[in-house]
Amino acid sequence: MRIGHGYDVHRLTEGRKLILGGVEIPFERGLDGHSDADVLIHAVMDALLGAAAMRDIGVLFPDNDERYRGISSMLLLQTVMDRLTEQGYRVGNVDVTVLAQRPKLKDYIPQMCEKLAEALRIPLGRVNIKATTEEGLGFTGSGEGIACHAVCLLEETNNC
Repeated sequence: MRIGHGYDVHRLTEGRKLILGGVEIPFERGLDGHSDADVLIHAVMDALLGAAAMRDIGVLFPDNDERYRGISSMLLLQTVMDRLTEQGYRVGNVDVTVLAQRPKLKDYIPQMCEKLAEALRIPLGRVNIKATTEEGLGFTGSGEGIACHAVCLLEETNNC
């Protein structure tokens, strides 16, 4: 078994959709980034890649590569999953914490969990997503951005 941790952060900005966990969330601002800037999926990808010692998403999907401009992070996650499968890994579970003062995410978490479980090719019961505020402290607390931490467990299959 291998454990991975991922972290990502993006600034909130005008004129972008807010996508978290592959779900579009109604909000007056979205996350700024080269792709769709889905911090939740980015943190999960980095946790998975870290557990497999496969570097990080910046190496796999550089932000100076126009192929990835505006791309759905769920598509990038599929590429990560394909690489993990090729290397003989499967996901055991993931646990995610989103740090955001606003918007409130409680009502969107079940849909995020479903999308993430499907993308990770694991049962829904192996995905946990939670959200917290930072009580007005720091850049997430002031509403400047959203951050996310993710941890995962990878299991080696017989292909290793």
